[in-house]
Amino acid sequence: MVATAVWCSRALSTERFDMALNLGVCGSFKPEIFPGSVVHVVSDRLVEMGAEDGDAFLTIQEMKLLGDDEFPFAGGRLINASPPALGPLASMRPVNGITVNTVHGNDMSIAHVAERFSPDVETMEGAAFMYVCLVHGVPFAQVRAVSNRVERRNRAAWKLDEAIANLGTIARQILES
Repeated sequence: MVATAVWCSRALSTERFDMALNLGVCGSFKPEIFPGSVVHVVSDRLVEMGAEDGDAFLTIQEMKLLGDDEFPFAGGRLINASPPALGPLASMRPVNGITVNTVHGNDMSIAHVAERFSPDVETMEGAAFMYVCLVHGVPFAQVRAVSNRVERRNRAAWKLDEAIANLGTIARQILES
């Protein structure tokens, strides 16, 4: 997240861009969003930004250090309210993401984050990208190919090659549109 935020902010502050794209892989919490599919992340949340309070976790908003609707957040989320008007983006499934430093692989933590935040997918840098684009006022899209289900490590079930191939196809379609 840190590297993404720094490098994206550096790039977006040096010149004006018509659009920024964040292309990558993700894990899916939802069985209907299967490995190999490509999705458009339209909202993202930094679910680890906060503090432990005994057995509870308090988000930065619950700690009253940042308001739910304090820029660039809306309802505690980073939302892409105006994605670029491109056919390939419009045809993709819109999803809600979470960004984490440590991808989930423990049944209890997966159940907890799924219940608390109801994410569709998880990445390790998507929210950082969205945050920077919102701050710099650059139209953007976060496009992800699902490489795996969010579950205990099960590399045998991953479809990383298929996900990357499908992401490449969609990326080409976006750039050509």
